Amino acid sequence: MGRKKIIAATGCPTGIAHTFMAAEALKKAAANLDVDIKVETHGQVGIENGLTEQDIREADGVIVAADKDVNTDRFHGKRLVEVPVARGIRAPKDLISQILNEEASVHYVSGYTKDNQKESPNSAGKETSSTNSGSNKKWLHTIYKDLMNGVSHMLPFVVGGGVLIALSFLFGIYSSDPNHEQYNQFAALLNKIGGLSFSLMVPILAAFIAESISKRPGMVVGFIGGLLANQGGAGFLGGIIAGFLAGYLIILLQKLLKNMPKSLDGLKSIFLYPVLGIFLIGAIMTPILVPVTGLNEGMMAFLASVQSSNPLLLGIIVGMMSGFDMGGPFNKAAYVTGTALLSEGNLYFMAGVSAACIAPPLIIAFATVFFRKYFTKDERNAGMINFILGSTHITEGAIPFAAKNPVVVIPIIMLGSSIAAIMTYMFGVQVPAPHGGFLVLPVVTGAIQWVFSILAGSIIAAVIYGLYRKKIAKNIPVEE
Repeated sequence: MGRKKIIAATGCPTGIAHTFMAAEALKKAAANLDVDIKVETHGQVGIENGLTEQDIREADGVIVAADKDVNTDRFHGKRLVEVPVARGIRAPKDLISQILNEEASVHYVSGYTKDNQKESPNSAGKETSSTNSGSNKKWLHTIYKDLMNGVSHMLPFVVGGGVLIALSFLFGIYSSDPNHEQYNQFAALLNKIGGLSFSLMVPILAAFIAESISKRPGMVVGFIGGLLANQGGAGFLGGIIAGFLAGYLIILLQKLLKNMPKSLDGLKSIFLYPVLGIFLIGAIMTPILVPVTGLNEGMMAFLASVQSSNPLLLGIIVGMMSGFDMGGPFNKAAYVTGTALLSEGNLYFMAGVSAACIAPPLIIAFATVFFRKYFTKDERNAGMINFILGSTHITEGAIPFAAKNPVVVIPIIMLGSSIAAIMTYMFGVQVPAPHGGFLVLPVVTGAIQWVFSILAGSIIAAVIYGLYRKKIAKNIPVEE
């Protein structure tokens, strides 16, 4: 009997760290279990090491560790384990064992033939979801995955646009105003292009939430719903609502039109779904724009008021959320809120979120330097890498250290992140870009104070973490 063969797909919203950490963890676990594995990664640059039809056909099972849409329809008829990307990092051996022990359910998708993974002629996408239904936990993960699919595609627009707008301010606050003495033609161009990129944030978010739910027909309808939300003032919150509405509207239309002759499948995808979908999303979104806009404005005003009146409380909340799961749902909730406020012109909130996200890997890095002899050689090497990861806003570098004793290490990281966020808010730092770490320092207002805040939180927590490692080293000597 030959070696078992497993295929996998990993993906996270930002597509920078979690995606590849999960892929590496799965490969190592497979090697230890004497299993062949091929892992497809869905990073920010796109799909790498893509799975072929032959790979899928020959596989004994599939592992999907992702917080974004990776198209599970193609795995029809295969045993499938579908989990958040963080689980792929923490428990790869368990995921592989579920396939080897045949504990995973077989994945079935309507619209695919029984004997292979070929899609049916219906180019509009899947008619119904997989019959491999799960618990409430799985349902919540599906909702989270759909939302993060939107966030993942939206981020490059926000980062690119935000940095260009910030660069235009280097020529002067009013450098894009042709009627002001500070006017600079190049700065005005930067501001215009950046503003255009930023203005697409909500439509792109809504489009790709819907795309995750109902493929291409949903994307079209979601984009229009997002445009309506953006123009109506419903902002980020309206975009989320529009995305989910659009996705499930298409699912409903697919069910209502499923008895049409197969010969008209092309007509459905190119005519009926976009025409009916766009009309329906417009008809539904128009009356709900007013209350959603009011809710959106109220939420933004509340956060802005807390930011100015109680930076201590806000810093603690943001720091704890960002440091708790380092790239997971709590971290992303804070991050997405910061991104939403950026679109409203609030550059203060994101500064605290960024500080809290940069701190965790720096905490680890400084601890491995200050308390060198209490860490193994591999840990010290990983610590050096964490200086780079932290400086570029990649929080996930701290995860392997936290995973060894999360009950102790995670609270220490949350403390350091909270200190960094609190000081950032107290200094009134403004950060115009939602990613990039210290690479965006030239466009940060209060850059010196921001760096000081991050280093203060990181070093304080690093000393506490180092003292903890020193204490446990008395009972368990460190092996080189």
